[in-house]
Amino acid sequence: MRILITGSNGLLGQKIINQLSDSDIVFLATSLGENRNSKCKNTYYQALDITNRNEINECVNKFKPSHIINTAAVTNVDFCEDNIELCEKVNVEAVKLLFEISKSNNIQFIQLSTDFVFDGENGPYSETDVPNPLSIYAKSKYASEQLLVNDEYTNWSILRTIIVYGEGEALSRSNIVLWAKSALSENKPLTIVDDQFRSPTWADDLAWACIQTAKINEIGIFHISGPTVFSIYDLVCEIADFYGSDKNLIQPIKSKTLNQKAARPPKTGFVIDKAKNRLGYSPKTLKESLKYLN
Repeated sequence: MRILITGSNGLLGQKIINQLSDSDIVFLATSLGENRNSKCKNTYYQALDITNRNEINECVNKFKPSHIINTAAVTNVDFCEDNIELCEKVNVEAVKLLFEISKSNNIQFIQLSTDFVFDGENGPYSETDVPNPLSIYAKSKYASEQLLVNDEYTNWSILRTIIVYGEGEALSRSNIVLWAKSALSENKPLTIVDDQFRSPTWADDLAWACIQTAKINEIGIFHISGPTVFSIYDLVCEIADFYGSDKNLIQPIKSKTLNQKAARPPKTGFVIDKAKNRLGYSPKTLKESLKYLN
């Protein structure tokens, strides 16, 4: 078993690498630029541009992976509205390249996706529910899913997830849990939407699911998230409660007052029975995972 990970400098990528480092599985971490994970030896890292077919081919031919886990993506939803070409290039065209090369080499391809493929009118969602993406970002992720779903090659898995949180090194983006924890510790007032509902996912749990999918060669679509649906406001209140912060700092607001460029689904959340039954997935609750944050 030989696993190639893309986007290894991101939060999920780092968590996958950290877990693989404690196993006997051979892996190669790849991302743009230099390795930013001190727990990943540079001998197990290679800079890789997944939008470059020649670079991917060279990497695959040299490393000869049995599995590719693609965690790389442009995920800033509002940024994608203004940068459609870049969003399409990374979230769709690069996936097509990686999938074609996986197909040519009989590699299991594991693609990460999002709850945003749904419109949020009927959450929580199961894997059989019909997507209806609202934003440029969501449409790009759904388009990448369709590349796999509509192909005759079936050695693939799609893992959809929701609000991934946790700690990493030199991350290019924070996440709502770390942001709220930090702001509350500094007694900063927060205005948080109370009309968007999600199931936040601990990055370590999602990383475990990615590796487990590869280990047992599961194929198909899986919903991987935390076990509880919160409003974003209630989520931040839970964080305040856990760390003993002042909840009076947190004021609820409605989504429409933010004037966000990209449309968000009002309520997602996942039914995770399939992942529990087929993968043995058992996610930690928010409170259980917060114990592990510094």
